[in-house]
Amino acid sequence: MALLVKNAAVFAPESLGIRDVLVVGDKILAVAEGLTVNLPELEVLDAQGLTLTPGLVDQHIHVTGGGGEGGPVSRTPELMLSELIACGTTSLVGVCGTDSVTRSVEALLAKVRALTAEGVSAWMHTSNYAVPPTLLTGSIRQDLFCVPEVLGVKIAIGDHRCSFPTIDELMRIVSDIRVGGMIAGKIGFLHIHLGNLPGGFDVLNEIVDRGIPIRHLRPTHCARDKAVFAEAVRFAKRGGVIDVTSGGSCFDTPAGAIRAALEDGVDPALITMSTDGHGSIPRFNAQGIMVGLGTGAVSSNLRELRSLLKMGLKPEQVLPFVTSNVATQLGLTGKGVVKAGASADLCLFDAGFELRHVIAKGRVLMRDGEMLSKGTFEE
Repeated sequence: MALLVKNAAVFAPESLGIRDVLVVGDKILAVAEGLTVNLPELEVLDAQGLTLTPGLVDQHIHVTGGGGEGGPVSRTPELMLSELIACGTTSLVGVCGTDSVTRSVEALLAKVRALTAEGVSAWMHTSNYAVPPTLLTGSIRQDLFCVPEVLGVKIAIGDHRCSFPTIDELMRIVSDIRVGGMIAGKIGFLHIHLGNLPGGFDVLNEIVDRGIPIRHLRPTHCARDKAVFAEAVRFAKRGGVIDVTSGGSCFDTPAGAIRAALEDGVDPALITMSTDGHGSIPRFNAQGIMVGLGTGAVSSNLRELRSLLKMGLKPEQVLPFVTSNVATQLGLTGKGVVKAGASADLCLFDAGFELRHVIAKGRVLMRDGEMLSKGTFEE
Protein backbone atom coordinates (compact mmCIF):
# COMPACT_ATOMS: atom_id res chain seq x y z
CA MET A 1 0.00 0.00 0.00
CA ALA A 2 1.30 3.46 -0.91
CA LEU A 3 0.01 6.86 0.21
CA LEU A 4 1.20 10.29 -0.87
CA VAL A 5 0.24 13.20 1.39
CA LYS A 6 0.59 16.42 -0.63
CA ASN A 7 1.10 20.07 0.37
CA ALA A 8 1.02 19.72 4.17
CA ALA A 9 2.65 22.11 6.63
CA VAL A 10 4.93 19.53 8.25
CA PHE A 11 6.09 19.62 11.86
CA ALA A 12 8.45 16.69 12.28
CA PRO A 13 8.09 17.89 15.13
CA GLU A 14 10.47 20.70 14.01
CA SER A 15 8.97 22.93 11.33
CA LEU A 16 9.84 21.79 7.79
CA GLY A 17 7.46 24.06 5.88
CA ILE A 18 5.23 22.79 3.08
CA ARG A 19 6.20 19.22 2.19
CA ASP A 20 4.90 16.02 0.63
CA VAL A 21 5.14 12.80 2.61
CA LEU A 22 5.33 9.43 0.87
CA VAL A 23 4.25 6.36 2.85
CA VAL A 24 4.89 2.84 1.60
CA GLY A 25 3.69 -0.01 3.80
CA ASP A 26 4.14 0.99 7.43
CA LYS A 27 7.11 3.34 6.85
CA ILE A 28 7.71 6.88 5.65
CA LEU A 29 9.74 6.60 2.46
CA ALA A 30 10.33 10.30 1.75
CA VAL A 31 9.62 13.80 3.04
CA ALA A 32 10.31 16.46 0.41
CA GLU A 33 8.93 19.30 -1.68
CA GLY A 34 6.97 18.52 -4.84
CA LEU A 35 7.33 14.75 -4.87
CA THR A 36 6.42 13.05 -8.14
CA VAL A 37 5.52 9.42 -7.52
CA ASN A 38 4.52 6.67 -9.92
CA LEU A 39 3.47 3.59 -7.98
CA PRO A 40 0.64 1.14 -8.62
CA GLU A 41 -2.54 1.81 -6.63
CA LEU A 42 -1.06 4.98 -5.15
CA GLU A 43 -3.51 6.90 -2.98
CA VAL A 44 -3.11 10.68 -2.89
CA LEU A 45 -4.33 12.80 0.02
CA ASP A 46 -4.34 16.54 -0.64
CA ALA A 47 -3.43 18.22 2.65
CA GLN A 48 -3.48 21.81 1.42
CA GLY A 49 -4.12 24.05 4.45
CA LEU A 50 -3.52 21.24 6.95
CA THR A 51 -0.78 20.73 9.53
CA LEU A 52 0.93 17.33 9.58
CA THR A 53 2.56 16.04 12.78
CA PRO A 54 3.81 12.74 14.15
CA GLY A 55 1.17 10.55 15.79
CA LEU A 56 0.93 11.24 19.52
CA VAL A 57 2.74 8.94 21.96
CA ASP A 58 1.08 8.35 25.36
CA GLN A 59 3.30 6.57 27.88
CA HIS A 60 0.76 6.04 30.67
CA ILE A 61 -2.65 4.55 29.84
CA HIS A 62 -4.68 2.06 31.88
CA VAL A 63 -5.71 0.06 28.83
CA THR A 64 -7.36 -2.67 30.92
CA GLY A 65 -9.06 -0.10 33.14
CA GLY A 66 -8.10 1.19 36.55
CA GLY A 67 -9.86 2.10 39.75
CA GLY A 68 -11.35 -0.20 42.34
CA GLU A 69 -10.73 2.11 45.30
CA GLY A 70 -14.49 2.20 45.90
CA GLY A 71 -15.10 -1.51 45.45
CA PRO A 72 -15.95 -3.51 42.31
CA VAL A 73 -18.48 -0.96 41.05
CA SER A 74 -15.70 1.66 40.81
CA ARG A 75 -13.52 -0.34 38.38
CA THR A 76 -13.08 1.75 35.23
CA PRO A 77 -13.72 0.13 31.82
CA GLU A 78 -11.17 -1.10 29.29
CA LEU A 79 -9.89 1.20 26.56
CA MET A 80 -11.33 0.96 23.04
CA LEU A 81 -9.31 1.54 19.88
CA SER A 82 -11.58 4.34 18.63
CA GLU A 83 -10.72 6.45 21.69
CA LEU A 84 -7.08 6.50 20.61
CA ILE A 85 -7.86 7.30 16.99
CA ALA A 86 -10.20 10.14 17.99
CA CYS A 87 -7.35 12.01 19.69
CA GLY A 88 -4.47 11.05 17.38
CA THR A 89 -2.69 8.66 19.75
CA THR A 90 -0.90 6.07 17.63
CA SER A 91 1.60 4.71 20.17
CA LEU A 92 1.14 3.96 23.87
CA VAL A 93 2.50 2.28 26.97
CA GLY A 94 -0.08 0.40 29.07
CA VAL A 95 0.09 0.28 32.86
CA CYS A 96 -1.69 -1.27 35.83
CA GLY A 97 -2.57 0.69 38.97
CA THR A 98 -3.85 0.28 42.51
CA ASP A 99 -5.81 -2.91 41.88
CA SER A 100 -3.34 -5.80 41.77
CA VAL A 101 -6.10 -8.32 42.55
CA THR A 102 -8.53 -8.09 39.61
CA ARG A 103 -6.24 -6.32 37.08
CA SER A 104 -3.44 -8.74 36.23
CA VAL A 105 -0.25 -8.01 34.29
CA GLU A 106 -1.14 -10.97 32.07
CA ALA A 107 -4.38 -9.23 31.10
CA LEU A 108 -2.40 -6.06 30.45
CA LEU A 109 -0.07 -7.91 28.07
CA ALA A 110 -3.05 -9.44 26.25
CA LYS A 111 -4.69 -6.01 25.80
CA VAL A 112 -1.44 -4.43 24.60
CA ARG A 113 -1.11 -7.17 21.98
CA ALA A 114 -4.76 -6.76 20.98
CA LEU A 115 -4.36 -3.00 20.43
CA THR A 116 -1.24 -3.61 18.37
CA ALA A 117 -3.15 -6.10 16.21
CA GLU A 118 -6.03 -3.63 15.83
CA GLY A 119 -3.80 -0.95 14.35
CA VAL A 120 -1.73 1.09 16.83
CA SER A 121 1.65 0.40 18.51
CA ALA A 122 1.59 -0.63 22.17
CA TRP A 123 4.04 -1.55 24.92
CA MET A 124 3.71 -1.95 28.69
CA HIS A 125 5.33 -1.67 32.08
CA THR A 126 5.12 -4.81 34.16
CA SER A 127 3.76 -4.70 37.77
CA ASN A 128 1.51 -2.06 39.35
CA TYR A 129 1.90 -0.20 42.66
CA ALA A 130 3.36 -3.11 44.60
CA VAL A 131 6.79 -3.94 45.98
CA PRO A 132 7.90 -6.68 45.49
CA PRO A 133 6.78 -6.16 41.88
CA THR A 134 4.04 -8.26 40.31
CA LEU A 135 5.74 -9.92 37.33
CA LEU A 136 4.93 -12.07 34.31
CA THR A 137 7.84 -14.49 34.67
CA GLY A 138 8.76 -14.05 38.32
CA SER A 139 11.93 -12.15 37.39
CA ILE A 140 12.42 -8.51 36.35
CA ARG A 141 15.31 -9.46 34.08
CA GLN A 142 13.30 -12.21 32.40
CA ASP A 143 10.26 -9.96 31.94
CA LEU A 144 12.46 -7.45 30.12
CA PHE A 145 14.26 -10.08 28.05
CA CYS A 146 11.48 -12.54 27.28
CA VAL A 147 8.57 -10.14 26.66
CA PRO A 148 9.24 -7.67 23.81
CA GLU A 149 6.42 -5.38 24.93
CA VAL A 150 7.85 -4.84 28.44
CA LEU A 151 9.85 -1.60 28.73
CA GLY A 152 10.12 -1.36 32.51
CA VAL A 153 8.61 -1.91 35.93
CA LYS A 154 5.93 0.26 37.51
CA ILE A 155 5.71 0.95 41.25
CA ALA A 156 4.22 3.65 43.49
CA ILE A 157 5.91 5.78 46.13
CA GLY A 158 4.78 8.76 48.18
CA ASP A 159 1.20 7.49 48.13
CA HIS A 160 -0.98 6.03 50.89
CA ARG A 161 -1.76 3.11 48.55
CA CYS A 162 1.89 2.21 47.91
CA SER A 163 3.96 -0.52 49.61
CA PHE A 164 6.34 1.97 51.28
CA PRO A 165 9.48 0.21 50.00
CA THR A 166 12.87 0.78 51.60
CA ILE A 167 15.69 2.42 49.68
CA ASP A 168 17.56 -0.90 49.55
CA GLU A 169 14.50 -2.64 48.05
CA LEU A 170 14.28 0.04 45.38
CA MET A 171 18.01 -0.14 44.66
CA ARG A 172 17.71 -3.88 44.01
CA ILE A 173 14.71 -3.34 41.73
CA VAL A 174 16.44 -0.64 39.69
CA SER A 175 19.63 -2.69 39.49
CA ASP A 176 17.65 -5.61 38.05
CA ILE A 177 15.96 -3.24 35.60
CA ARG A 178 19.32 -1.84 34.50
CA VAL A 179 20.90 -5.26 33.96
CA GLY A 180 17.76 -6.69 32.39
CA GLY A 181 17.66 -3.76 29.99
CA MET A 182 21.29 -4.33 29.03
CA ILE A 183 20.64 -7.99 28.26
CA ALA A 184 17.43 -7.25 26.35
CA GLY A 185 18.80 -4.30 24.38
CA LYS A 186 16.38 -1.89 26.07
CA ILE A 187 16.95 1.14 28.29
CA GLY A 188 14.90 -0.29 31.19
CA PHE A 189 12.86 1.97 33.47
CA LEU A 190 11.46 2.21 36.93
CA HIS A 191 8.17 3.93 36.07
CA ILE A 192 7.12 5.65 39.28
CA HIS A 193 3.60 6.69 40.28
CA LEU A 194 4.13 9.68 42.57
CA GLY A 195 1.57 10.46 45.23
CA ASN A 196 1.51 13.69 47.23
CA LEU A 197 3.09 12.34 50.43
CA PRO A 198 6.46 13.94 51.18
CA GLY A 199 9.78 12.29 50.42
CA GLY A 200 9.24 10.74 46.98
CA PHE A 201 11.99 12.65 45.23
CA ASP A 202 14.28 12.28 48.26
CA VAL A 203 14.24 8.55 47.55
CA LEU A 204 14.88 9.02 43.83
CA ASN A 205 17.76 11.41 44.45
CA GLU A 206 19.34 8.99 46.89
CA ILE A 207 19.15 6.20 44.30
CA VAL A 208 21.05 8.44 41.87
CA ASP A 209 23.52 9.51 44.58
CA ARG A 210 24.25 5.84 45.24
CA GLY A 211 25.25 5.20 41.63
CA ILE A 212 22.20 4.35 39.51
CA PRO A 213 22.07 6.41 36.27
CA ILE A 214 19.21 8.88 36.42
CA ARG A 215 17.84 7.82 33.03
CA HIS A 216 16.41 4.62 34.57
CA LEU A 217 14.10 6.61 36.89
CA ARG A 218 10.90 7.91 35.30
CA PRO A 219 8.53 9.65 37.72
CA THR A 220 5.03 10.52 36.56
CA HIS A 221 2.17 12.63 38.01
CA CYS A 222 4.86 15.27 38.68
CA ALA A 223 2.48 18.25 38.75
CA ARG A 224 -0.48 17.07 40.82
CA ASP A 225 0.93 18.64 43.99
CA LYS A 226 2.87 21.90 44.30
CA ALA A 227 5.49 20.53 46.67
CA VAL A 228 6.02 17.48 44.45
CA PHE A 229 6.24 19.73 41.39
CA ALA A 230 8.96 21.86 43.00
CA GLU A 231 10.98 18.70 43.66
CA ALA A 232 10.32 17.51 40.10
CA VAL A 233 11.79 20.72 38.70
CA ARG A 234 14.94 20.17 40.76
CA PHE A 235 15.08 16.53 39.59
CA ALA A 236 14.82 17.66 35.95
CA LYS A 237 17.61 20.22 36.43
CA ARG A 238 19.71 17.29 37.62
CA GLY A 239 19.05 15.58 34.27
CA GLY A 240 15.99 13.49 35.09
CA VAL A 241 12.96 13.16 32.81
CA ILE A 242 9.71 14.37 34.37
CA ASP A 243 6.22 13.46 33.17
CA VAL A 244 3.22 15.76 33.62
CA THR A 245 -0.19 14.10 33.72
CA SER A 246 -2.44 15.96 31.30
CA GLY A 247 -5.47 14.61 33.17
CA GLY A 248 -4.87 16.82 36.22
CA SER A 249 -2.52 19.33 37.85
CA CYS A 250 -2.02 21.57 40.88
CA PHE A 251 -1.89 24.46 38.40
CA ASP A 252 -4.90 25.91 36.58
CA THR A 253 -4.11 23.43 33.82
CA PRO A 254 -1.39 20.82 33.19
CA ALA A 255 -0.26 23.07 30.33
CA GLY A 256 0.36 25.73 32.98
CA ALA A 257 2.65 23.33 34.83
CA ILE A 258 4.70 22.72 31.70
CA ARG A 259 4.97 26.44 31.05
CA ALA A 260 6.08 26.97 34.66
CA ALA A 261 8.77 24.30 34.29
CA LEU A 262 10.03 25.94 31.11
CA GLU A 263 10.09 29.37 32.75
CA ASP A 264 12.08 27.85 35.63
CA GLY A 265 14.76 26.74 33.20
CA VAL A 266 13.97 23.04 32.75
CA ASP A 267 15.39 21.60 29.53
CA PRO A 268 12.34 21.05 27.25
CA ALA A 269 13.81 17.72 26.09
CA LEU A 270 13.35 16.38 29.64
CA ILE A 271 9.60 17.08 29.78
CA THR A 272 6.93 14.62 28.64
CA MET A 273 3.17 14.49 29.02
CA SER A 274 0.84 11.50 29.44
CA THR A 275 -2.88 11.12 30.04
CA ASP A 276 -3.40 8.52 32.79
CA GLY A 277 -6.26 7.57 30.48
CA HIS A 278 -8.87 5.17 31.89
CA GLY A 279 -7.20 5.40 35.28
CA SER A 280 -9.33 6.37 38.20
CA ILE A 281 -8.90 9.77 39.82
CA PRO A 282 -10.12 9.20 43.38
CA ARG A 283 -10.62 12.02 45.87
CA PHE A 284 -9.92 11.24 49.52
CA ASN A 285 -10.78 13.28 52.62
CA ALA A 286 -8.40 13.97 55.52
CA GLN A 287 -9.29 10.60 57.05
CA GLY A 288 -8.26 8.74 53.88
CA ILE A 289 -11.86 7.88 52.92
CA MET A 290 -12.70 8.08 49.23
CA VAL A 291 -15.33 10.78 48.68
CA GLY A 292 -15.35 11.00 44.87
CA LEU A 293 -14.06 9.31 41.74
CA GLY A 294 -13.26 10.48 38.21
CA THR A 295 -11.71 8.83 35.17
CA GLY A 296 -8.68 9.98 33.21
CA ALA A 297 -9.49 11.04 29.64
CA VAL A 298 -7.43 9.55 26.82
CA SER A 299 -7.94 12.82 24.92
CA SER A 300 -6.28 15.05 27.54
CA ASN A 301 -2.87 15.15 25.80
CA LEU A 302 -4.48 16.69 22.73
CA ARG A 303 -6.47 19.09 24.90
CA GLU A 304 -3.36 20.33 26.73
CA LEU A 305 -1.43 20.54 23.47
CA ARG A 306 -4.06 22.98 22.23
CA SER A 307 -3.84 24.87 25.54
CA LEU A 308 -0.09 25.34 25.12
CA LEU A 309 -0.63 26.63 21.59
CA LYS A 310 -3.20 29.11 22.89
CA MET A 311 -0.59 30.32 25.38
CA GLY A 312 1.49 31.46 22.42
CA LEU A 313 3.94 28.58 22.15
CA LYS A 314 4.71 27.31 18.65
CA PRO A 315 3.84 23.79 17.44
CA GLU A 316 7.51 22.85 17.23
CA GLN A 317 7.91 23.83 20.89
CA VAL A 318 4.98 21.84 22.27
CA LEU A 319 4.67 18.79 20.00
CA PRO A 320 7.81 17.11 21.40
CA PHE A 321 6.13 16.74 24.83
CA VAL A 322 3.73 14.20 23.30
CA THR A 323 5.80 12.91 20.36
CA SER A 324 9.58 12.91 19.96
CA ASN A 325 10.51 13.50 23.62
CA VAL A 326 8.43 10.53 24.73
CA ALA A 327 9.68 8.21 21.98
CA THR A 328 13.32 9.21 22.44
CA GLN A 329 13.25 8.86 26.20
CA LEU A 330 11.58 5.42 25.90
CA GLY A 331 13.96 4.24 23.19
CA LEU A 332 11.15 3.74 20.65
CA THR A 333 13.10 4.10 17.43
CA GLY A 334 11.14 5.56 14.53
CA LYS A 335 8.26 6.79 16.67
CA GLY A 336 7.31 10.42 17.36
CA VAL A 337 9.03 11.85 14.27
CA VAL A 338 8.30 12.51 10.60
CA LYS A 339 11.31 11.50 8.52
CA ALA A 340 12.34 8.92 5.96
CA GLY A 341 12.56 5.48 7.57
CA ALA A 342 10.32 6.36 10.52
CA SER A 343 7.04 4.66 11.32
CA ALA A 344 4.15 6.00 9.25
CA ASP A 345 2.22 7.37 12.27
CA LEU A 346 0.78 10.75 11.29
CA CYS A 347 -1.86 13.26 12.34
CA LEU A 348 -3.27 16.02 10.17
CA PHE A 349 -4.97 19.02 11.76
CA ASP A 350 -6.96 21.94 10.38
CA ALA A 351 -6.28 25.61 11.17
CA GLY A 352 -8.06 25.30 14.53
CA PHE A 353 -5.96 22.26 15.39
CA GLU A 354 -8.95 19.98 15.04
CA LEU A 355 -8.02 16.47 13.97
CA ARG A 356 -8.93 15.63 10.37
CA HIS A 357 -6.89 12.54 9.45
CA VAL A 358 -5.04 9.86 11.44
CA ILE A 359 -2.59 7.38 9.94
CA ALA A 360 -1.08 4.59 12.04
CA LYS A 361 1.50 2.15 10.69
CA GLY A 362 0.62 3.33 7.20
CA ARG A 363 -3.14 2.73 7.51
CA VAL A 364 -5.62 5.59 7.34
CA LEU A 365 -7.73 5.14 10.48
CA MET A 366 -9.51 8.52 10.31
CA ARG A 367 -10.34 10.47 7.16
CA ASP A 368 -11.99 13.91 7.14
CA GLY A 369 -12.91 13.45 10.80
CA GLU A 370 -14.65 10.14 10.15
CA MET A 371 -13.52 6.99 11.97
CA LEU A 372 -12.59 4.29 9.47
CA SER A 373 -11.48 1.63 11.93
CA LYS A 374 -12.73 0.47 15.32
CA GLY A 375 -11.78 -2.16 17.83
CA THR A 376 -12.85 -5.79 17.50
CA PHE A 377 -15.91 -5.47 19.76
CA GLU A 378 -16.90 -1.90 18.93
CA GLU A 379 -20.11 -1.39 16.98
